Amino acid sequence: MRILLIGHGRMGKLVEGLAASHGCEVAGVVTSRAEPSAFSETALRGVDVAIDFSLGPAVRTNLARLAERRVNVVIGTTGWQADEAACREIASTAGIGVIASANFAVGMHVFQSIVGQAARLFASQADAGAWIHEAHHSGKKDAPSGTALMLKGVMAERGYTRPIDVSSTRAGSIPGTHVVGFDAVTESIALTHEVRDRAVFAHGALEAAKWVKGRRGWFTMSDMIGD
Repeated sequence: MRILLIGHGRMGKLVEGLAASHGCEVAGVVTSRAEPSAFSETALRGVDVAIDFSLGPAVRTNLARLAERRVNVVIGTTGWQADEAACREIASTAGIGVIASANFAVGMHVFQSIVGQAARLFASQADAGAWIHEAHHSGKKDAPSGTALMLKGVMAERGYTRPIDVSSTRAGSIPGTHVVGFDAVTESIALTHEVRDRAVFAHGALEAAKWVKGRRGWFTMSDMIGD
């Protein structure tokens, strides 16, 4: 399978290095300084799926250019959620497949399911407050992380309507840690997901690319893992 890699930062380079182990060939790399010709019919000929780990503000433009060529897309960057409705419309109009997630670690999506269940159970406990703390390396720009916001959204969807305090740490080389807590007067529960190696995100994105090939529609990791 041939992939186009958009973005060549930490994650882009990891995807590039691990592609062959997933049976994928990197057909090309598009950086943030690339000209529109990087998305031309000639440049995209033979590309099965694009993996976008660029910058949030660029996602909508990138998707529109790829949709013109009917190329399916994996969106792994964060900071573009304000454009999600427009991106969904672009994908729907073009009839392409898109799988988007703030976090492509399979374990995180198991964790998300557990957090959602806990939020549902604590929703009726008026004295139970909730909080999320996430920690990442000092080079990560967005805070809170897209994953923390995803977890907060899941908690709200499952019926936890009270305020959820969200805090962030940026230090050193932390790959990624998310802690979700529920605190009552006499007891407390903390659920933790910790990434030991950020390569897990690249592995997940490559598996997502293989999964979305040939599909049509807008998908999440929950669709991929069958939650």
